[in-house]
Amino acid sequence: MRRTELDPTSSPAAAFGVQLRRSREAKRLTQVQLGKLIGYSDTLVSSIERGTRNPTLPFATQSDHALDTGGTLELMFWNISNTSLLEGFSEYAAQEAKAVEIRHFELGVVPGLLQTREYAAAFASAAVRRGKITQEQADDRINFLLTRQKLLDRKPAPWLHFVLDEGCLHRPVGGPEVMRRQLRHLAELASRPNITIQIAPYSLAEELPFTMVVTLLTMADRSVLSYSECQMRGFLVRQSETARSLERDYHQLTVEALPKAASLEMIRQA
Repeated sequence: MRRTELDPTSSPAAAFGVQLRRSREAKRLTQVQLGKLIGYSDTLVSSIERGTRNPTLPFATQSDHALDTGGTLELMFWNISNTSLLEGFSEYAAQEAKAVEIRHFELGVVPGLLQTREYAAAFASAAVRRGKITQEQADDRINFLLTRQKLLDRKPAPWLHFVLDEGCLHRPVGGPEVMRRQLRHLAELASRPNITIQIAPYSLAEELPFTMVVTLLTMADRSVLSYSECQMRGFLVRQSETARSLERDYHQLTVEALPKAASLEMIRQA
């Protein structure tokens, strides 16, 4: 049978199909064997790999389990059904799910991986009120975020390091009670042995090296990917020189930011 080669950048469904095929072949499974493992026909597996059929959520989650892909396919499923995501973010999220170490700097708001559901819902509801997305898309955004957060409980767990601008602690998203529970959640996560949270205080002023969100992903082969965002889209960069430059700035930031214990105390005071 002639093999259909898909361009994964052509559509979210094509990206899902390419990832499914690569993951299946890495496990040395045929389409028939995968279909039997997950309870679907090999015809459906073939159609999804060729991008002619969209997967369902059960198909994605069962494939993740059978192929040991760490939730990558479920994340990609939400991208197919959710057109309100920032362009370029779904590509990043698929790599984030496989990373062994995540380093992240955030301005203004608590980063997604550390958000409570109600904190995230406050942003989604505001986007609905502004007419930017529908309520259905808002619900999909939250489901997508909760799927991403599964990596926090993955075994083996990735190493996570966050530097948050002090403003993240003082912007009252969702009101005082939502914010209070969010800050408690931050403190609880900071107590985990694989999670470090540092606060970059206002006093750093112009010495703060970043003026935008920056993430560094270290993959299993020790390669480093960098991700940043502007208002309109996100950018995942695989160029090693770009990542090295951002790593140097991030390393300097961790030296200048408050130590872990002092950061936790600032969170508790907030």
